[in-house]
Amino acid sequence: MKKFWKLLIGCCLIFLTVFSIAHLPAIAASDRTFLNVSLDFINEYKLPKQKFENTPVGGLSGLTYDRFENTFYAISDDRSEFAPARFYALKLKFSSEPEHPNLENVEVIGVDLLKDKTGNTYPKGEVDPEGIALTGDRTVLISSEGVTSKGIPPFIDEFDLLTGKWLRSLPIPQRYLFEPKKESNSNQNQISKSEPQGVRDNLGFESLTVIRDSIGDPYRVFTITENALAQDTQSDASQPSESRFLHYLVGNIAPLIVAEHRYPVEAMTPPVTQIGVNDLVALDRGGHFLTLERSNGTAGLSAKIWQIATGSADDTSSIKSFRSSPNVRSIRKSLVLDLATLGIKLDNLEGMAIGPRLADGSQSLILVSDDNFSDHQFTQFLVFRLNRNSSIVR
Repeated sequence: MKKFWKLLIGCCLIFLTVFSIAHLPAIAASDRTFLNVSLDFINEYKLPKQKFENTPVGGLSGLTYDRFENTFYAISDDRSEFAPARFYALKLKFSSEPEHPNLENVEVIGVDLLKDKTGNTYPKGEVDPEGIALTGDRTVLISSEGVTSKGIPPFIDEFDLLTGKWLRSLPIPQRYLFEPKKESNSNQNQISKSEPQGVRDNLGFESLTVIRDSIGDPYRVFTITENALAQDTQSDASQPSESRFLHYLVGNIAPLIVAEHRYPVEAMTPPVTQIGVNDLVALDRGGHFLTLERSNGTAGLSAKIWQIATGSADDTSSIKSFRSSPNVRSIRKSLVLDLATLGIKLDNLEGMAIGPRLADGSQSLILVSDDNFSDHQFTQFLVFRLNRNSSIVR
């Protein structure tokens, strides 16, 4: 008899469990897009104006972190005007008090001059370095927006970490290479026209991030154009512009492009007159990233941090212009933090990197600003606590 009652009670529990699950609200796949991520602002640090080895420390436009050496590297976007194109090694000192894990000091400890393919430093005005990422092979990837006015193309190249020596280039698709609008007479009765294409001036590759499982294995590189290519621009500025997100696989063989996706940059609404993607960091190996979109306008400089998910986005590698293919599934994005809510004056924030664990055990996220070598601006470091867990939310 006891066995009968145990069996009956067990059946009832199973029925109630199944009934409860069946009546839970359905969760669509599209609602499981984003990681559960948030940011807590910790503090601000302003780097004093200074020189290091006869170079002015400024224009810091990209940031990457070496967790083994506990060292940050920052690219300067100096176009070899104030000193040869270069990147710096930085030591960031954080408080050891768990209650106040503030950034207390930033020290410049090294500088590397970038060398071109001939082994010389870059001539004045012929490079525009903006992004930086460590590969794990004692090398760095550097992205340049190019100089469209001089017909100098953008690049993503690999350099030696200690010497700045050029090592190799990642392939850049033809559609990213600037070509001005052309009109030509094919015969006396017909005029052929071509629209401009490629990265626009100062709107190329500013962002770089790398995912690597272990040394010796191939690694993945990701970048986004700061704003739309010339052939992708829209006449309606009130609509989101359409950047392109590139995914590379890099190893001992020639680097190759795995995929490309459309990335919607937030629309310019007054008082914003300029906006673009300035940096990118990977959150996991499942297609989740944080992006930094910096804006400018009559109200001054500001920025937002977004989480993006690439999983459901269409591959756009074969699409020359989004204007001719409007029905493309873009990368999805969700606002993590509007930095205008911090209540501090923001400078020209352009670099972002996941840093070390703080004294309270939390993960840090560091932002840095490009002071444009101006006496009216400053190099600003912002420190955040990066909160995340494995759950997926909309």
